[in-house]
Amino acid sequence: MKNSLIVFALEDESQNRFDDYNCLYTGVGKINAAYSLMRYLSRNGSPDLIINLGTAGSSAHATGSIVHCTRFIQRDMDATALGFKRFETPFSNTPIILEPEGPETTFPKGTCGTGDCFKTALKEHAYDVMDMEAYAVAFIACTQRVPFLCLKFISDGADEGAALEWRQALEAGSILLLQATESLAAER
Repeated sequence: MKNSLIVFALEDESQNRFDDYNCLYTGVGKINAAYSLMRYLSRNGSPDLIINLGTAGSSAHATGSIVHCTRFIQRDMDATALGFKRFETPFSNTPIILEPEGPETTFPKGTCGTGDCFKTALKEHAYDVMDMEAYAVAFIACTQRVPFLCLKFISDGADEGAALEWRQALEAGSILLLQATESLAAER
């Protein structure tokens, strides 16, 4: 973990518990995440590992659990009217599902659907975790050939109570994400 970069969307997600780690706070959404990470890499070079930590919603995984997201979909990409598949980026060689290389963990695996909207209903079966940044971070890790790890604390059930549940879960999430990070550091 010596030359790793931990990427959070918001400082609220870390609750000041990651001061001993190299952290980047990108802001919310795919554009902010991509811009901030590329700016960091252009100034500092590539780390040995990019770790995306933060909160996510899921109706498939238990609230309060950590999920190791290993597959990523851009859930708000829809050019089906032009004849493309759902989630497919038009005129791109990028696969619909990104599967970056990275370390294994013992946490349950999930597929993260990233989009620039706070969803309160999980209707798709292509993904079982929802966030707003991981796809962009995974895409950059893949294109820059940097190993990638994504651990998401399931803060809410991706339902009508999601916004309130998310706010209430930040402290518990930061504690469990720190414990997970420390256990990974001990293994490396």
